[in-house]
Formats: sequence, C-alpha cells, structure tokens
Amino acid sequence: MPPYKNQTDISCLGLWDHAARDRKSRGKRGSPSTPCQLQKANSCSTIFIDDNTVSQPNLRATLKCVSLAIYYHIKNRDKESEFVDILDEKRHPLTKQPVPSDYARNDPPNNYIYRFIKNLFVSAQLTAECAIISLIYIERLLVCADICLQPSNWKRIVLGAILLASKVWDDQAVWNVDYCQILKDMVVEDVNELERVFLELIQFNINVQQSAYAKYYFDLRSIAEQHGLTLPIDTLDKKRAKKLEARSQNEEYDKLAEMVESGPVKAISLENLSKRRPSAAVIS
Repeated sequence: MPPYKNQTDISCLGLWDHAARDRKSRGKRGSPSTPCQLQKANSCSTIFIDDNTVSQPNLRATLKCVSLAIYYHIKNRDKESEFVDILDEKRHPLTKQPVPSDYARNDPPNNYIYRFIKNLFVSAQLTAECAIISLIYIERLLVCADICLQPSNWKRIVLGAILLASKVWDDQAVWNVDYCQILKDMVVEDVNELERVFLELIQFNINVQQSAYAKYYFDLRSIAEQHGLTLPIDTLDKKRAKKLEARSQNEEYDKLAEMVESGPVKAISLENLSKRRPSAAVIS
C-alpha cells in the first residue's frame, strides 16, 4: 500500500482540469454550450446575500457539486487499478435486482449519481458538511489504496465514505443498521464489513483539517460556477437583516469581552459592553 499523502496535496486529483477540458471538447464538437445565466446584482433598494457559506453550505447545491465531482472521477479514471472485493457491486450488490452484465463498462450519468446520494442524505437526515467530508474521504481512499472510481464500485465507495463522515461529523450519527432501512436489501454485516475495510484502506486517518475542508468547499463552488449550477441567492429582507445584525453584535461583544479578560490594553472602547446583548433566540 502506498504511503499516505496529506489531503491538502491531493488537489482534487486534477478534477477541475478534467472538467475544463471536457467543456472545451464539447464546444469544439459543436454541442450546445451552457446557456449564459443572468447574474443578480445589488442595488440601492435591493441587496442579495449568498446562503451557501463555508460554515453552513446549502445541502442541495453541495450534493449537486459532489455528484459532479464523482462523475468526473469515474469518467477520467485509469483503466487499470487495484481490485477490492468488498467494493465491487456485482460481488456485493446493494439490491436484489441482478446487476447488468455490462455494469463495469457504462459510466453512470451525473443525475443518477445525484439521485443516489440525495436519497441517502435525505433519508438519513445528513448535513451538507457531511457531503464535503465524504468527498474528502473518497479522494483519500483513491490515493491511499491506489484505486479508481469505476461504474462497478462507485456506489459502495460513496456509501462507505458517507458512513464514516456521518459518524465523524454529526453529533447524532446514523447507526449502520439504519442504512439497512434505507437500502432495504443490504444486511448489517455487509455494512459493517464495508466500514471496516474502508477504514483500513485509508489507514484509519479520519482527521480532516479546517484548511482542507475550506479548500474543498471553495473548489466545489468553483466547479458549480464553471458548470452553470446556480447557488442559492436570496434578497436581504428586514427579518434576515436583523439576524445578521444580531450575529455581528454577538461577535463584537465576544471579541471585546475577550480583550478585557486578557489584560490591560492601550486603548479600547467599552461602550458596546454596556449594551444589552441580543438573545440567542433571535438568530436561531
């Protein structure tokens, strides 16, 4: 097994370069390009704010970006890679329906990948942050185990990554037996074995640094913009403005209080500390 590489060195395995070349090749063949979308702009009377932030990503937009990243990994895979039995869908099917004989040759479309991932996240009530962590684990597996995402293994790799990400990230993790309720033809022993092998293949490295998480988040935003995926933008109304004001006041209060507790400083205004701090219920 090759030595582990830090996730910040993976750089999404050249995924964005493959995506850019794919768009250029489609343009040369004369296929219709993505229609130009109008960009909303702020004015004196209307302000638009982005609801998709690094601390609270939008679930639908994040899942679409992650599915697109997985699609390009499958499409631009190396023809030869290591074979792992537990990851092969024909040997370990997720459903009782027979796997087609050409299952290993036909690349799944992007919308099919999105529906598969969305079903897991909606059914298990997982967060958008979990989707980003899952993609980090997937790419970590590709590097550590020297394997590729293929039509024959992508579902089980995605499932294994979601299993770990939900337990590492979410406070109330989904039990393995709960996934058997979502994928009704799976047995809990298969899920347990998949999780165990996945951990071994990534050398039990489940740590994700903040810098790596932020890098993947902004990389996913980039691929969304490059492919015309619209990110959620809403107008700043009175209610949302009050929430933003409450957040900023709380942040300012905490910083001033921390400076006072840390010791004497040359100059500081304590005016804001005498004001009533907004209730946390305002921003809930």
